Amino acid sequence: MRGRILLVTGVFLAAAPTAAHADPPTSTGWGSAGSLDVMVDHEHVVTGELARCDADGPASARTAGGAAGEVAVFGFGGATCERNGPVAKVRTGGQRFESDLLTRYGGPELKVRTYSAGCATTTDSGSTGSMSIGEVSGFTVPSSIPANYRITIPGGAAGTALATITLNETVTPQPADGSLVTHAVHVKLFPQGGPASGDIYLGTAACDPYGKGGAPAS
Repeated sequence: MRGRILLVTGVFLAAAPTAAHADPPTSTGWGSAGSLDVMVDHEHVVTGELARCDADGPASARTAGGAAGEVAVFGFGGATCERNGPVAKVRTGGQRFESDLLTRYGGPELKVRTYSAGCATTTDSGSTGSMSIGEVSGFTVPSSIPANYRITIPGGAAGTALATITLNETVTPQPADGSLVTHAVHVKLFPQGGPASGDIYLGTAACDPYGKGGAPAS
């Protein structure tokens, strides 16, 4: 798949403020270029959040990338967070991600040339999310990516999956409170069980209009 896809995931609103909440809330947001938490061959490989920013600081962060054990290689990535009045904004992205972990089990090598994720709170107590993805290898990206678009990588024992890849993953609480987390790419290893387990995230952006002070009463 070549080219670049950009998608706005939607708007998520909280309950309207009431007089019970006299002080205006303070929105928050954080983001990272990616993260990895994987168990393979009895080895636990964890990166933590790469190039993490926060609306409360640090406002920006970068990573030169590098190898995460023998699981994956992250390229350059960065994230920026800001707050302007009631609105918080987060932008993250990275490039040249590669993982040949699945080739040990007969699966494809996964490559993502570029990716990004972003979010922003809104003045009407909601959040919007967006993501984009460039050229990939090892899986196919549709021309239009809906929220939580899942791809299954087959090849596991007894017909199970080697991995699932979720593009434009959108996570919201229930009941909705206006907050939103967007992952550009989420790779889950052997979701039905197998010789490896864990998660790889590329581009994470989280926004919450009531991050400080709490949501108002309904």
